[in-house]
Amino acid sequence: MASMMADVVEYLAKGLVDSPDEVRVTESGDGDRVVIRLDVAEGDWGKVIGKGGRIASSIRALVKVAAVREDVRVGLEIGD
Repeated sequence: MASMMADVVEYLAKGLVDSPDEVRVTESGDGDRVVIRLDVAEGDWGKVIGKGGRIASSIRALVKVAAVREDVRVGLEIGD
């Protein structure tokens, strides 16, 4: 079952990209830390990262808010 954090990432990414069917969000636990990985179609990388990484930073900030609600530490990896 996906956490609220993964749901937030998936919702935001699908709203940003041209190919929402290719958005993949996976979640893994690493001790007391949760790692969420976001993969999108190759042509959609720029839309998710944004100019100067602004959109990626905003998504990370929202995920951290969701993490506080779930009382965990979280990291967001985008691609690669």
